[in-house]
Amino acid sequence: MRQRLFIILFGCLTMASVRAQQVLPLPKMPAQPLRSDLALLQQILEANHPSLYWYTPKDSMDYYFREAINSITDSLNELQYKNKLARLVARIHCGHTAVRFSKNYGRIANRYRYPQFPLALKAWDDSLVVLASVYPNDRIFKRGTIVTAINGLAPQQLFDSIFPYISTDGYADNYKSQLISGNFPGWYKTIFGDADSVYRITYLDSTGHEQSTAIHAYNPAKDSTHQKIERDNRREQPSRRTLRKLRLLNKRSLYIDTAVNTAFMRVTSFTGGRLKTFFRRSFRELKKLGITNLVLDLRENGGGNVGNSIRLTEYLTDTAFRIGDTVAAINRSFPYGRYIKPKFFFRMAMFFGSRKMDDGRFHYRRYEQHYYQPSSNNHFTGKIYLLQGGYSFSAATMLIAQLKGQSHVTVVGEETGGSYYGNSAMHIPTITLPNTGIQVTLPMYRLVMDRTRDKGHGIIPDLWVKPSSYAIQQGIDLKVLRVRELIAAGIASTDNNRH
Repeated sequence: MRQRLFIILFGCLTMASVRAQQVLPLPKMPAQPLRSDLALLQQILEANHPSLYWYTPKDSMDYYFREAINSITDSLNELQYKNKLARLVARIHCGHTAVRFSKNYGRIANRYRYPQFPLALKAWDDSLVVLASVYPNDRIFKRGTIVTAINGLAPQQLFDSIFPYISTDGYADNYKSQLISGNFPGWYKTIFGDADSVYRITYLDSTGHEQSTAIHAYNPAKDSTHQKIERDNRREQPSRRTLRKLRLLNKRSLYIDTAVNTAFMRVTSFTGGRLKTFFRRSFRELKKLGITNLVLDLRENGGGNVGNSIRLTEYLTDTAFRIGDTVAAINRSFPYGRYIKPKFFFRMAMFFGSRKMDDGRFHYRRYEQHYYQPSSNNHFTGKIYLLQGGYSFSAATMLIAQLKGQSHVTVVGEETGGSYYGNSAMHIPTITLPNTGIQVTLPMYRLVMDRTRDKGHGIIPDLWVKPSSYAIQQGIDLKVLRVRELIAAGIASTDNNRH
């Protein structure tokens, strides 16, 4: 399962239109081709999407499509149209079905990137907290400052305005909070536009009292300090070898603290990173050192290759497991294949990998029937602490779901973005709409991991640990800190029993 595709939106969402007096406005497209693309999208989804009506009934989806098509009465620029499609597609409640800008927009988008909202903000529940300010030596908006309103809108009102444009599995809104935390300026600009060159921010000061002040939109063209930093950074380019090492470390890492007999493994994706070699060497090392505690950090893991997820699960599970109760597609041909790429690869994979069953669907029988066994070499038998959050998605959720409930496993953190019941994914080609070039990702299989689970939410942790403004201010990783406390308590208990 490929890494969560619409995280690609992070870069794109920062690229929206700006005020006409600063740059040329985004070009607009006439209404009729826009309506045609929307009608075509509905036909493609009806032909191939395995879960189009999983959460939203057909009559409701038909109504939402008609409403969106009829609402286009005039020309729109690409950002306006993409937002309309994103809001519509999000009603499917499928995290692997997402809307992306056209390739042409990517070529011109930097012209429309600024001005931007100047603060990076962390979002959760009904809270907003400053992570950083783009302005050097900002004496007000320091890391950890609690924001209570932006231009008169409380955090929950802001979330209510942004969330409807984000696709996720079922109703797992924690993913949406994590996503806008990764690029709050981009999301704010995309949804609210550039009407304000100054933002009125209400916040809590160091004494806990509410204050309000204005802060200007950020435009690097007018900021010589920022330009100097960028020039200095360009002069200090690392070598290719260093870059390769950094890319691997960004995918996976292992740190062993022998003082507490604990290994800390971080895996941010199940795609790339030479993961099977990394897993083999890591668990061989853990066995050699007699490590009895493993902290597996999947908080940044949006999924990826199912085979890598399976391999890691084999090192950790105590029981045999299969991928799911049902892995099925509604169609393995592509009636609208000229708009779908890469069509040939996925068509061949589905032709040879699936079989039509009595229910009329095409089932991936190996994933439904085959039981994977715990690894016989270097299998980890100690205590496992799984760290999860809103970014934990797709193949990462599959791993956590397989391990949750086993006696040696404790799941720590927040609700996952990926569904505990199942999702739609496996093969994910891309639709390119002919008139606009807008792209929509199209999952081909519906995966039900366990039909006895409740449908609609992510995996709930055994031990909730949520963010806090104090932890953000102090740079404390609360989830790792809580796990360290559990491990220390276990060591103390073992020592007391010996005495």
